[in-house]
This record gives sequence, structure tokens and C-alpha cells, in this order.
Amino acid sequence: MTANSPTSLRHVVLFAFKDDASFEQIDAIVTGFAALPGAIPGIVSYEWGTNVSPEGLNDGFTHCFTLTFASNEDRDIYLGHPAHTAFVATLKNCLERSLVVDYWAR
Repeated sequence: MTANSPTSLRHVVLFAFKDDASFEQIDAIVTGFAALPGAIPGIVSYEWGTNVSPEGLNDGFTHCFTLTFASNEDRDIYLGHPAHTAFVATLKNCLERSLVVDYWAR
């Protein structure tokens, strides 16, 4: 990479939960996601939050999770890691839909 090349790969995940998802189910998802950085090497940073925008343009997405990786390879290890696969399997009962965007931070 050149001096002007980005060095941080962001992996942004948005969740929209089913209307009947309980607080406990959503909290378990948030807790499960937060455990991934300790279980999967290559995650440089992790943060999450809930939508607080007054614009009303979130289209039902309420939770945002952002992971940072140093390389495509680290992100790919995360995607295929058994801990990530097991976490994704927990989403089926309460997740309506998700949106994922990866980008190189500039």
C-alpha cells in the first residue's frame, strides 16, 4: 500500500429485529456479537450502538455494529470463523433482516 492507501477495513452490520423480538432476545444478540472480538483474531476494534437519528430514515434498522480489520484476509477469517458462524445461527428467531457494508476508511 502507498502512503495514501487506507489501512482500516470497516465491516458495518445493521440489524432490524422482528416486531415480536423480546428485549431478552435482542440483548442476547448484542451480547453474542460483543463476544466475537475476544474469540476471533484479527478484529482490530469493535463498537456498536442503537439508532438515535431524528431523520426517520433507518428503514427499521435499529442496531449498528462496526468491526475494523487491517486486511481483507483478517475479515475473511472472521467471516468463516466457527464463532461467527455459530453467532449467525442465533439470529434466525428474532432478526427480520440485516444489511452489511464493508469499506476501506479514508
